[in-house]
Amino acid sequence: MTGTLNVTLPEIESLATATLKVANVSEANAASVARSIAFAERDGQKIVGLSYLPYYCEHAACGKVDGNAVPVLTRPSAAAVTVDAATGFAHPAIDLGILPLTEAAKETGIAILTVGNSYACGSLGYFVEQLAERGLVAIMTANASPSIAPHGGRTPFFGTNPIAFAAPRASGAPLVIDQSSSVVAKVAVIEAHRRGEVLPVGWALDRDGNPTTSAEAAMDGSLTAIGGYKGVGLALMVDLLSAGLSGAHFSHEASSFGDCEGGPPRTGQCILAISPERLGIADFAARSESLLTALTHEPGTRVPGARRLTARQENAARIEVDRDIWMSLEAYAAGAQRAPA
Repeated sequence: MTGTLNVTLPEIESLATATLKVANVSEANAASVARSIAFAERDGQKIVGLSYLPYYCEHAACGKVDGNAVPVLTRPSAAAVTVDAATGFAHPAIDLGILPLTEAAKETGIAILTVGNSYACGSLGYFVEQLAERGLVAIMTANASPSIAPHGGRTPFFGTNPIAFAAPRASGAPLVIDQSSSVVAKVAVIEAHRRGEVLPVGWALDRDGNPTTSAEAAMDGSLTAIGGYKGVGLALMVDLLSAGLSGAHFSHEASSFGDCEGGPPRTGQCILAISPERLGIADFAARSESLLTALTHEPGTRVPGARRLTARQENAARIEVDRDIWMSLEAYAAGAQRAPA
């Protein structure tokens, strides 16, 4: 059976929660992860939405990630918040630190949250937007298992290592920029491989370091860094911020996000939150708005993240999802013996 279904945001969140609980994820952790999945579907980011849920379930079921982990928060200083994810999902660990980070930034002007012993966190934009909604400027990094070869090399060493930025604006939702250090996220190549699709030119390299459009060859090779050596430099910075400051595994030390081998990856995340108000910039949101207005003055230009906001508006009442994915998740949540492929 093919096609789509129209469902609501609460329905997506409910199904995702039920599916994760079957995979031995606690109620609290499942709810945290499910919320991010539902919001990804709402914003048209399906690559980290329901289609990614089977990977979460598989890894929770096999012990790659501890679905029952209880993250632990500490406050080493007034401007620093640290969370040990205890090899559990990144989402509940970050959720635990968001409010203390907000309070610290509004008190001191700038604060940092680091999360170690963690796992994949999906969309970074989902987290930084929450801080921008509270009047803060936020920058987030997260390292991942190896996917990008160093410049001039052939063997994956860095993860896709995404970075996100969010800032409040005077009207509408905050500005959110969310991108990986690679031309495309690894999960996009995995999905193409699963579907037997050809990759666009420029996405990946084969094991010999040559450009390839074969998803199979890309799975055995590496992703192309965005901007060549500049993207590799970005991946290095993300590794040092995410893992270096949290004590987590660097990308080359982390086990793969793509299978059940090697135990928990123990990667990390880092979020910086800045209060414009504490810096004496009371009109930051208004000035941001004027900048974005000027940016779009020329016909054909658009603000980064505009497509995400358009999708959010279109999906306000009902969200179109893949029928096969939805039905396979429903079957798994009802007691299937294995995570849906």
